[in-house]
Amino acid sequence: MPNATQDFYSRLGLSKTATQDEIKKAYRKLARKCHPDLHSGEKKSEMEKQFKELSEAYEVLGNEETRKKYDKYGAQWKEAEAYEQARQQAGATGRGGEWHTQYSQGDARDFSDLFENLFGKQARSYGGTQRGFAIPGADLEANVQLSLHEVFAGTSRHLEIPEKSGSVKSLEVRIPKGVRDGERVRVKGKGGPGQNGGPSGDLFMKIHVRPHPVFLRSGANVSIDLPVYPWEAALGTEVQVPTLTGPVRLKIPPGSHSKQKMRVKGKGLPNRTGGYGDQFVILTITNPPSCSEQERALYEQLQKLDHPDPRAALIREATHA
Repeated sequence: MPNATQDFYSRLGLSKTATQDEIKKAYRKLARKCHPDLHSGEKKSEMEKQFKELSEAYEVLGNEETRKKYDKYGAQWKEAEAYEQARQQAGATGRGGEWHTQYSQGDARDFSDLFENLFGKQARSYGGTQRGFAIPGADLEANVQLSLHEVFAGTSRHLEIPEKSGSVKSLEVRIPKGVRDGERVRVKGKGGPGQNGGPSGDLFMKIHVRPHPVFLRSGANVSIDLPVYPWEAALGTEVQVPTLTGPVRLKIPPGSHSKQKMRVKGKGLPNRTGGYGDQFVILTITNPPSCSEQERALYEQLQKLDHPDPRAALIREATHA
């Protein structure tokens, strides 16, 4: 099992029994606390390291498939999985077009051995007059981690693809903007090489989008929780709101309430039709971290005024439902 410095559960302050929802919430809470953009000077460097470690832990634990492998093999789960697959597939039978090989970025040497074993053994099994039979190459699958900003703008990844000779081929793959978590992006003909003139397989990139500490994604839309003071909600104001393209000004109307949802049109993620989703701003009424004597006096004056009971409807519904 991983030691203390490698234990991804410890990094998130969780036990191995944590649910996926608890893992996600813990990551968002800690990522928001130590996001480098919220710090400066020496503290910023320290937070950059912590943020990187948190993201590394979530990339593994936040996905059920990779979490199972981590729980089974520990910190060396990638290497152990590659070895296990190579051992199993070296003895596989059937037509080459039915083979599917998982390829994990960064483990090219392990997987080149896998192809050596797989194709070498299967090629010998044909023998005699069938030795020249064309065998399609295996499909490869790479797990690709993206940030929300990379999803917004589109990006590329440099992958090392193993070849049957044991050498490694470098490939720069473009990932379109707007991809979704769990989506498989196909790159035709960039998988394992065919045998005896057979076509190459395809490369599939399985997309995993890291949760953002501020923006919550829902399809092409994103949402944020925006804290406002009671007087800003009551009197109305204009504030800066973060978006994926930078801060914008937003008018808060007088008489706004907590959990009120406001829309910033076109500030979401790219969608399938070529446009953009929206950003929704959810107001959260928050009090100042401390209360001065003057502020306390003003609150006391407000308390003396007549107001309708904000809990009356709640009590009525609870009693007569």
